[in-house]
Amino acid sequence: MKTLIATLIAGLFASAAFAQTATPATPATPATPAAAKADAKAAKADAKATKADAKAEEKTVKATTEAKEEAVKADAKATKKKAKAAHKADKKVAEAKKDAAEEKADAAKK
Repeated sequence: MKTLIATLIAGLFASAAFAQTATPATPATPATPAAAKADAKAAKADAKATKADAKAEEKTVKATTEAKEEAVKADAKATKKKAKAAHKADKKVAEAKKDAAEEKADAAKK
């Protein structure tokens, strides 16, 4: 048991020592001008595509918002129209009741 623990501890120290050693840095390979131009063109094309996508998304959001606003306005207009019609109907009913009460009063006087 003691040898097993000693082996594990020795392995721990060995791996810790190995992990601390510096790895040799590989020199960076210089990019060729043609490759750099191609990368720049690709990046520019990606930027244009991203910009076009953002613009299309913005138009979609704007159209959706306008449609929702129009729907809200239409609902408000319909509600107002219904309220006006209900008020007009109530006014007619009240007037009819008033006329009926006047006729009853006239009939009672005779």
